[in-house]
Amino acid sequence: MEKHRFVGKTLEEAKEKAKIELQELEEDLIIKVVDEKKSLLSKKVEIEVIARRDIKGFIKDRLQDILRSMGFKSEIEIQMTNDVPTYRIYSDKDALLIGKNGKNLDALLTIMRQIVKNETGIVYRFYLDVSDYKEKNEKHLEFLARRLAREVRNTKIEVKMDSMNAYERRIVHNALNNNKYVYTESTGEEPNRCVVIKPRED
Repeated sequence: MEKHRFVGKTLEEAKEKAKIELQELEEDLIIKVVDEKKSLLSKKVEIEVIARRDIKGFIKDRLQDILRSMGFKSEIEIQMTNDVPTYRIYSDKDALLIGKNGKNLDALLTIMRQIVKNETGIVYRFYLDVSDYKEKNEKHLEFLARRLAREVRNTKIEVKMDSMNAYERRIVHNALNNNKYVYTESTGEEPNRCVVIKPRED
């Protein structure tokens, strides 16, 4: 991932140079001030700039390097959803890469997010999937959430779901967000935090 340096008499001047040379809008750039000098006669601001479009390619390249070093033969496709990329991995050992309940895949995502944060200084949103494991898991969770919501609606008794990570809990919350008969709450401490589905009062 290429990091560019620009110097100006002011921060705005340095940003303007970056936008012109990289042909990007400011919101599409990650800008960090690396040096600022002020004196009675002059002022200089130096910035380091990364184009957000370069981060996508960096993640794919670094991910392939890691998988190769782990002994996996893989191909990676990037799928965009609401401007958030999902890196879909197709490998010769999908089950091993996913791990029990997706733990290996979650660990790989955590590592990749830390690598990107170390390189860019920002939290960049993206997801990993192996074949369509996450997609199938999402649909299963949505189906389960709606089925349990019907039970809660009929019995008026709250239901506590199994422990889930933050990503899975968000799927359940979103699935029932507009339900007129039940609402959801997260409870407990990590890693045993879970979702409780509760009946709304009439």
